[in-house]
Amino acid sequence: MLIGYARISTHDQTLALQRDALEKAGCEQIFTDRVSGTKAVRIGLTEALSHLRAGDTLVVWRLDRLGRSLRHLIGTVTSLHEKGIGFKSLQENIDTTTSGGKLVFHIFGALAEFEREIIKERTQAGLQSARSRGRVGGRPRALTAKEVQMLNNMAADKSLTVSDICKTLGIGWTTFYRYVKAGEREETTS
Repeated sequence: MLIGYARISTHDQTLALQRDALEKAGCEQIFTDRVSGTKAVRIGLTEALSHLRAGDTLVVWRLDRLGRSLRHLIGTVTSLHEKGIGFKSLQENIDTTTSGGKLVFHIFGALAEFEREIIKERTQAGLQSARSRGRVGGRPRALTAKEVQMLNNMAADKSLTVSDICKTLGIGWTTFYRYVKAGEREETTS
């Protein structure tokens, strides 16, 4: 069974072109969404995927109608393949139920993986370069060394409440307890 999926991004657009192409391709059911492709929740796509059974084929007008990104697209088609469901894109002429379609899709997957690895390598090189210049990533410390000492002295004074200490230092309870625990760990390791 061929099940179609069509999506438009705005209410100004029309589904007619995609719907006509999917009907011409022989889709028995067509599910639609009027939502941006970047949205993770697409009710029409969820319904289409829930109707698919092993041996069925999901048909889209173009690849960009299905996936939010190349990674998402490949993940979706791989998931379909694992369930014994085919995938077909009319405009790109990709049909994973044929050997040629599988080849093209695997090439897309390899390119996406290559792109991820290059991004990862660039990120690691950038971090390494920053570290060599003395820069450390992450969020800046909430308190200076002097303020940490002040916090520890105030925490040792049992007449002060946690709320008073937090107001004085301009911090929240979570930050207070984080620094108190860090101080306790330092005392036990010394």
